[in-house]
Amino acid sequence: MDLFLDYTHKQFVSSTIKVSGSKSESNRLLILQQFYPNLRLKNVSDSDDSVHLTHALKSTQKIVDIGHAGTAMRFLTAYFAVKEGRNTVLTGSERMQNRPIKVLVDALRMLGADIAYQDKEGYPPLEIKGKKIDQQKVSIQGNVSSQYISALVLIAPSLEKGLQIKLLEETTSKPYLEMTLDLLYQLGIETSWKENVITILPQPSIGDKTITVESDWSSASYFYSLVALSEVGTTLTLTSYKKVSLQGDSCLASIYKKFGVETHFEDNSILLTKTTQNAKRNTLNLKNAPDIAQTIVVTCYGLGIACDLTGLHTLKIKETDRLVALQNELQKFGAEIEITDNSLHLKPSEILHKNCKVKTYNDHRMAMAFAPLALKVPFTIEDADVVTKSYIRFWEDLDSLFK
Repeated sequence: MDLFLDYTHKQFVSSTIKVSGSKSESNRLLILQQFYPNLRLKNVSDSDDSVHLTHALKSTQKIVDIGHAGTAMRFLTAYFAVKEGRNTVLTGSERMQNRPIKVLVDALRMLGADIAYQDKEGYPPLEIKGKKIDQQKVSIQGNVSSQYISALVLIAPSLEKGLQIKLLEETTSKPYLEMTLDLLYQLGIETSWKENVITILPQPSIGDKTITVESDWSSASYFYSLVALSEVGTTLTLTSYKKVSLQGDSCLASIYKKFGVETHFEDNSILLTKTTQNAKRNTLNLKNAPDIAQTIVVTCYGLGIACDLTGLHTLKIKETDRLVALQNELQKFGAEIEITDNSLHLKPSEILHKNCKVKTYNDHRMAMAFAPLALKVPFTIEDADVVTKSYIRFWEDLDSLFK
């Protein structure tokens, strides 16, 4: 579905948006719930990724297809590897079959897992024969994707001897790994992270526990961008958020202060208010929060300011090569933008071409990151339904803010 967006002549209505639970927290907890059935979850993400993961965990079929859900692919690879007696073929979309998984498979094989590639070496689909894992130590690269490490951490307490994970090189997206360890801590599982070694002790069972998932900060980023591109005095409330968050993308609150967006925490909600714009140039290292890069770049372009972002190497192996996609689509509006394998550099510009067609590349974040630009110029989002991957009600929630 193509969607024409134009908010240039509409009035912004101060409102409250209820954002679904964090996809990152939900997906980790859904895996842990398989090992600890007396864990109850509230405010679980209604995203496609979490729905795919839930269906996969309930499936009794040999072939499990998780579509575009990258997190599910990583977590399920580890989960099915320790699911004794279960033989599974884990596959996904065409893009998923071109996203690397070798680093995780190598680590699981080191532990004794039985995993074979069905097609290309290093990529899904995978044939996984679940078995008892009795090895206790493993080494894995830390600089590729934290999801590989989190996948190991999530299965670790179910192993008879627990697990000791040695991280090779600096860890990418460290807050996401800290999130995984914190969720284990909330369940009473003993963990430690000293220098480059993570240790998780075995935990065969836990007491009854209920966890309410915090709303998704990545989803909040699009509303931060919307407020940043709005007139001074614009306000918007988002629920349900915590001042002390497990999510790395909560750094939005400090980043968007430079763009004149103040964040006020109150009663598990955040009130966003547009004050004045401070930044003339935005220089950030986003190695710990790469998922908000697209939003920040579009915000900067809409405000006509320069942008220099580094720490973006993981964006090349997401739903699409997000750096190339950003460059391609922003250039349609008139942007001057340069990319490397790890960085993006946007020049300040007041040019904003109308009626462009933004391609989404099967990437939910491309659609949502560009949406706030409709405050400045009318344009069309191609394949707008792609947002359901992480935020099913995004277009309805966005529309509700204008009259």
